[in-house]
Amino acid sequence: MAIAKSASIAIIFFALAHYADAAVRARTTVGHDVFGDNNHAKDVLLPGEKIVNVQSFGAKGDGVFDCTQAFMSAWQAVCHTQGQNRLYIPAGTFLVSSMFFSGPCLAPNPITIQVVGTVLATTDISEYENGEWLMFQHINGLKIIGGGVFDGQGQKAWQYTENCEKSNSGCARNPSSLFFMDVQNAIIANIKTLNPKGFHIFVTKCSNIRLRKLKLIAPETSPNTDGIHMSNSINVIIARNTISTGDDCISMIQGSENIFINRLKCGPGHGISIGSLGKYPDEREVKGIRIKNSALIGTTNGLRLKTWPERYGGGASEISFSNINMTNVQNPIIIDQEYECHPNCQKKPSLVRIADIHFANVRGTTASPIAVDLRCSKQFPCMGVTIRDIDLKFGAAPSTARCVNVKPVYGGLLNPPACP
Repeated sequence: MAIAKSASIAIIFFALAHYADAAVRARTTVGHDVFGDNNHAKDVLLPGEKIVNVQSFGAKGDGVFDCTQAFMSAWQAVCHTQGQNRLYIPAGTFLVSSMFFSGPCLAPNPITIQVVGTVLATTDISEYENGEWLMFQHINGLKIIGGGVFDGQGQKAWQYTENCEKSNSGCARNPSSLFFMDVQNAIIANIKTLNPKGFHIFVTKCSNIRLRKLKLIAPETSPNTDGIHMSNSINVIIARNTISTGDDCISMIQGSENIFINRLKCGPGHGISIGSLGKYPDEREVKGIRIKNSALIGTTNGLRLKTWPERYGGGASEISFSNINMTNVQNPIIIDQEYECHPNCQKKPSLVRIADIHFANVRGTTASPIAVDLRCSKQFPCMGVTIRDIDLKFGAAPSTARCVNVKPVYGGLLNPPACP
């Protein structure tokens, strides 16, 4: 994790108290999926639905006027007033600082936030006392649509980052652009986020979430700008997204369960990561992850599971990667249970148990000779790993595989060849 050096001690204390990744979490409650198999591409006004324009509350789309209070007043009118109301952000550029969009809402059906223009973050990091930029919490039924842009203006914040991943103490992350906590039944579709200070999208303690047709864009050099970061969430569908950023395109840590990723285009970035796991005590298992029909282009990693040695237990199981195309990926397939301790790790083995991991039909080119690198725990070797129909070319030279504390089951075409 990377952080911004906070402008006040108060911000640090707040972040430590609310750091979503570190705390012990019970399994997220899963209710009825209100969207079911409905057509999510269509947007029509519900019977009696009223449009609430932020400009009616004094917002100005000039990119200079502070619209924070206008947005919050509009949200009150939408969420905490009887009836079905829609928050509408028209064309223009609307400057806002940190905001809570909190429920529960009084509307009988999911609330829609329709973003046509650009929502622009202020650049003074001291304004983000809540630790995030736009926070959505305690909401059952939410749609964020409209083709608009969330611009985090993170360029100034990136210069103050430091490596928090190696730290055992709590750290205050850079503010995420869109932060969802305790949200059920949500569709976030057809929007763009640019240059977040921290993560583009953070999903925690959520269920029945759909993330569709998103464009998440930041420079390859931007630190800790994960595209979609998830923890303690269940039933998440991520489909038809394009992510170009400076860290993981998608990262899943403790408590991520029943996650389906389809038709992702990732790159540049650090690929798709499960973990790091085992950093904190009593982490919930990562389970039931399916990634398919996706492309990774020029990423530093491809399909990665990573766990800390010499820390805490945990688990990752029932995970499959299939129909993945790779172009010039440095570490295409990697299980790293010596995270931040390789090579020649002298620490005690990882206590995280990894089982039922499947790689099938992964093809393309690798930028490093070791195309399949499986380094598992000596104390708890990886179990039930299968590798089938892999074709990863390393230019004119042969690609190779490395297997430590794991005995994969192989099938079909194998390039690189199976481990000895």
